[in-house]
Amino acid sequence: MTPPRSAPPSQRSRPLIALLILITIAAGLWIRSRYFSFPPFYAKYAGDALWAVVVFLGCGFLHPKLTTARLAALSVVIAWSVEFLQLYHTPWLDAVRSTRLGTLTLGNTFNAPDLIAYVIGIGAISLIDSLRITPHRTPAPQAPES
Repeated sequence: MTPPRSAPPSQRSRPLIALLILITIAAGLWIRSRYFSFPPFYAKYAGDALWAVVVFLGCGFLHPKLTTARLAALSVVIAWSVEFLQLYHTPWLDAVRSTRLGTLTLGNTFNAPDLIAYVIGIGAISLIDSLRITPHRTPAPQAPES
């Protein structure tokens, strides 16, 4: 007798992810704005953690069937790659980074503590993602073997 197949991971809701991305971006911009009186240390690293949350959500939007663990690993690789890319400077890349959108997405100065903030943000959203309620499929009954 073959063991029952495990249910495939449920697909994440792309409309919900898109909404969460917008909310997270708004929260990150608000935290770093002059209208919010967070101490600079917290504003910077909370913003970095939220940036990493957006990376996780973006990966989840593009790959809604990935497991949470794989999504988290992919997100850390991307976030850390973008941070290490800040060590590389060329005129065209620095021109992109000099724009507001370029600075928000790519950053401009390598900062090792950002790597920790990214892991904290991705860890938090991974925990939330792993707790989501998903329907479990009951495996189809197997025909008895002869």
